Amino acid sequence: MTEETHPLSPQDCLVALMIAVSMSDENVRTSELVKIDSAVNMLPIFADFDTDHVRSLASLVADLFEQEDGLDALFGLIRDNLPERFFETAYALACDVAAADGTLRETELRLLEEIRYELDIDRLHAAAIERGARARHISL
Repeated sequence: MTEETHPLSPQDCLVALMIAVSMSDENVRTSELVKIDSAVNMLPIFADFDTDHVRSLASLVADLFEQEDGLDALFGLIRDNLPERFFETAYALACDVAAADGTLRETELRLLEEIRYELDIDRLHAAAIERGARARHISL
């Protein structure tokens, strides 16, 4: 019964959103995968997350991206299953994945904009989150 009501855990939602950012430009980069893996293995929110579940979430996101309204469906799943208190966390993780390779592509920027809109992230908070991601991923 719980699975029907909530097919994704909050952690699943966060991982799915990170995967979506990585897949957004149709070229999943190693640095993005490392960032996702690092987040899942290091952050307290993922302490009880089964890392073997990442593959099935990647398949889910890929399947959704093949559908005409797949992105809307992904956001629906996230809004239905991710508590609002984690919306800024979700955006921060998405920004970290987008910035992981040192280059923000147009498709990634558009998806980040859509995430801000869908999760109702305040513009000032979004700017601070984005600046933090940029500062963490700057290279020499």
